[in-house]
Amino acid sequence: MNDDFVPAHPQDPGLDPAQDAGSHADAILKVEDVSKIYRSGDTEVHAVSSATMAVDQGEFVALLGPSGSGKTTLISMIGGLLSPTTGSITLAGTDVAALSKRELTAFRAERVGFVFQAANLVPFLTARENLLYVSTLQKRISRKEAHARADQLLEELGLAARAKNVPEQLSGGERQRVAIGRALMNDPDLILVDEPTAALDTKLGRQVVELLAREIKQRGKTGIMVTHDLRMVEYTDRVFEILDGHLTHVEQPSALAH
Repeated sequence: MNDDFVPAHPQDPGLDPAQDAGSHADAILKVEDVSKIYRSGDTEVHAVSSATMAVDQGEFVALLGPSGSGKTTLISMIGGLLSPTTGSITLAGTDVAALSKRELTAFRAERVGFVFQAANLVPFLTARENLLYVSTLQKRISRKEAHARADQLLEELGLAARAKNVPEQLSGGERQRVAIGRALMNDPDLILVDEPTAALDTKLGRQVVELLAREIKQRGKTGIMVTHDLRMVEYTDRVFEILDGHLTHVEQPSALAH
């Protein structure tokens, strides 16, 4: 896969993220003036600087930027994996930054689904068991309901015949589909996807991102995909570009097409 990052066209700068957020007053996700600063002695490293963005329910957006731009740090804060140094993050009215450690654990288990760059499946569990494991992290549904949901997701993702296979018996694309199923297992509000195509060739990468977009749309969820690959943004509704920790502008995917 071509790992070269292609920036947006400088002659078409798109909207300022704060200006764009102002037109999404009813957004389910609101990130307001969020920064992440790491300190080492007298040195400060601004991984993310004053980020503001808003994403509506049912939207699938891309966060586009090169390696080291701060995009993974930003979605880690949105998903409650990291705490912002300043600013606020709200998901359906919940102030993520204000949650205690215990509340954050419940928030991540119940409200957010993660799809990481590597599938990160439990290696000794089958595809079906990887999905079922997620349901044990919170007790909103019964064991019977969890089994039915896992089977439904595997069927929808084209993995019914692979349900009893462990990860090493699955292809890279199949492992990512299991990871998508796992992210959807607890019916979260928000799906966060970090470089889902990094280990896949272009054809498989497109299939995975198209599947993600379809599942998010059909289920009325909200999704953010971190990527450096311009070819994948065509499946998203809007594209936020980030560079050196700064959200620079927001565009429609069509504006980035070559």
